[in-house]
Amino acid sequence: MNIFGLFEKRVADALGRLAAAGQIPAGLDSSRVVVEPPRDSTHGDLSTNAAMVLAKEARMNPRALADLLVADLAGDPRIVKVDIAGPGFINIKLEAHVLHEILRAAVLDTDGFGRSGQGGGVPVNVEFVSANPTGPMHVGHGRGAVFGDALSELLHYAGHKVSREYYINDAGAQVDVLARSAYLRYREALGEDIGAVPEGLYPGDYLKPVGERLAREHGDSLLGKTEAEWLPLVRNVAIDAMMDMIREDLAALDIHHDVFFSERSLQENDGGAVARTIAELRERDLVYMGRLAPPKGQKDEDWDDREQLLFRATAFGDEVDRPLLKSDGSFTYFASDIAYHRSKFERGFASMIDVWGADHGGYVKRMQAAVKAVTDNKGDLDVKLCQLVKLLRDGEPVKMSKRSGDFVTLREVVDEVGRDAVRFMMLFRKNDATLDFDLAKVVEQSKDNPVFYVQYAHARCASVLRQAGEAFPNADLSPKALAGSDLSILTDDAERDVIHRIAQFPRMIEAAALAHEPHRAAFYLYDLASAFHSLWNKGKDLPQLRFVNQTDEDSTKARLAVVYALKGVLASGLAILGVTAPDEMR
Repeated sequence: MNIFGLFEKRVADALGRLAAAGQIPAGLDSSRVVVEPPRDSTHGDLSTNAAMVLAKEARMNPRALADLLVADLAGDPRIVKVDIAGPGFINIKLEAHVLHEILRAAVLDTDGFGRSGQGGGVPVNVEFVSANPTGPMHVGHGRGAVFGDALSELLHYAGHKVSREYYINDAGAQVDVLARSAYLRYREALGEDIGAVPEGLYPGDYLKPVGERLAREHGDSLLGKTEAEWLPLVRNVAIDAMMDMIREDLAALDIHHDVFFSERSLQENDGGAVARTIAELRERDLVYMGRLAPPKGQKDEDWDDREQLLFRATAFGDEVDRPLLKSDGSFTYFASDIAYHRSKFERGFASMIDVWGADHGGYVKRMQAAVKAVTDNKGDLDVKLCQLVKLLRDGEPVKMSKRSGDFVTLREVVDEVGRDAVRFMMLFRKNDATLDFDLAKVVEQSKDNPVFYVQYAHARCASVLRQAGEAFPNADLSPKALAGSDLSILTDDAERDVIHRIAQFPRMIEAAALAHEPHRAAFYLYDLASAFHSLWNKGKDLPQLRFVNQTDEDSTKARLAVVYALKGVLASGLAILGVTAPDEMR
């Protein structure tokens, strides 16, 4: 039950009636009209910007348009008061029974409350992580992994059909370097003293098991082969081992992909899907032979000025046209990426979301241009960039890992602080902002540790419900009985605040899903937990507000309805983030 959505429809109906009566122009663009919580809760329960965003198009003073809307809304029996604030914002105070009905809905259907049909079952492809299969995942990969997984769950909760996808970058120079690095460890496994790992190869210890596997399976037979002979074999073994490692790292965060898509598969059989994609673009006159100016800041003498095959990216919003072939005639990464996204569209995904690291920011426009081109403007690509993670311990930078050679691995962090802390804290900041992750702070049991604070609220709710069962062993404390209790007892401002925040959950889900911003769920849960803890503390000072009153079963049931609904919302929100909702904190 989304009260904000219901009143958005109510405002739309009012605008329709005013247009039919000739009081405002017909056909106004109401796409920017929203109904949301007012910034100051003392102003009411709902606020709408309708008069502000429509006044210019309607050629009216905002307050004059607001007066017309207020007159229409005032007749709604669910509304106690409606007034105008500032230049034309409309604030609405609801009858208490409206919020009570929302509370009852949250009690009776804890799993369904907040779920939405907004997505309409539309398929969405969310591609995330897609780390090069050249070693263990680092903390930065972890942020993209958690973000992509939580976004996928959020979209599913909002009614989309979601496919989680990992793009395996198993073509190109980096996997050849991986193979040479693994071959060095193979020689080591056979007893050779390899000395220091040469610069340009991957130095971490994680490749030692790959070398040992190659030694077991092939003995010393690879030593007598040329690089051209052993490299494809070693490369395949190394990639498989790295992907197994990556899957294990992801599983430690409870992240599982539906599809693992191989880049190399796009280029099989004389170029395969990449060649076909370029041929199709050529037929549509979207590629041509031309020359590019050197990038800004690069001297002309350092620039390879040559005629090359270019994609008309500028026709679809990019700054410059983009090359599709390297000087040696092989495909550019961009050419493979075009074919890959074309494959997504052919598999039924007109809506695509890619989660990338911040260092790929300059790649966004060209990829969005390519998606428009290969889908004939039917496809949409949203790219979410995840900024860096600064790993700290008590405010000091954490040293590098021997296992990886040059960075701290994600698995090391998960093993130290736990999955819940990693997942929640990776989402407790917007994806495009740098994140400071302090290994000491995220395990503190205090209000300053958001994951503890939210989980503690859920555990407190469970504790209250257990205490109530002990205090009233013969009472019916089922969800049906709690929903049927006398909720008019709940008159304190702190109680009303918690109920109002519960009512905001469905709106938060829809807004976060629409914006592709799962961090909103983390922020919401923290604010909800804070409101609950405040109510708890108020009950310590005012006994009449305590959740369990052994001398008053009616007030206990009413307050248990709040606790039960809040516990359900916390559990649902934490599930979207992939964080557990404990009934006890140890």
